[in-house]
Amino acid sequence: MTTSASPAPVWPRLRSLPPDLTAAPFTLCYSLILLGTGLYAHLGDPRTVHALLTVSSTDVSHLSQRPLLTLLASGLWVVGGITSPYLVVFLLVLGALERRVGGLRTAGVFLLGHVLATLLTEIPVAASVAVGQLPDSSLRRLDYGVSYGLVACAGALAGLLPPRPRWALTGGIGAVLVAGSLVHADPLTDWGHALALLIGITCWPYARRAAQRRG
Repeated sequence: MTTSASPAPVWPRLRSLPPDLTAAPFTLCYSLILLGTGLYAHLGDPRTVHALLTVSSTDVSHLSQRPLLTLLASGLWVVGGITSPYLVVFLLVLGALERRVGGLRTAGVFLLGHVLATLLTEIPVAASVAVGQLPDSSLRRLDYGVSYGLVACAGALAGLLPPRPRWALTGGIGAVLVAGSLVHADPLTDWGHALALLIGITCWPYARRAAQRRG
């Protein structure tokens, strides 16, 4: 009598599956917040939505009056609302980074990109207005969203890959940013995205050490 081969253990197969979102609580909670604000931007009163987006704008005028509140409020919105591809990319990128380096470190990279890229683009605008190279209207513009922090996290995530995929992903991010600049033609935001990518790249040693510590 022959016996059939015993089935392969279930546990190794389960371990090979990609981790679910419960392994990335920071990303999950943040994504739910963005989903909520995106729904409100789509369904809420247009005048109220515009007013909220205006006070959340990280322009020079708002940053000079209430910097912390403005930076925080700006990070609660996603450009394009509920239909924005940013929501899906945000979930994938931050989720992958968080599973490798942890929630606090992912939040740190995001915050670094969001804050530094904003300041590095808006401070030169303030200086240019002060010396008369730009009009006073440059101090007030609609600029909000999570894109700087998202790009920084994507750049940091690339540093956890082997050399070829690392540079392929970094180059792909750069190509997407260039393509976006050709479509939207917003030089200040374009510079902010480029700076955010550089910030993410500078986080490579930090991200690698964190990933090693987490095994």
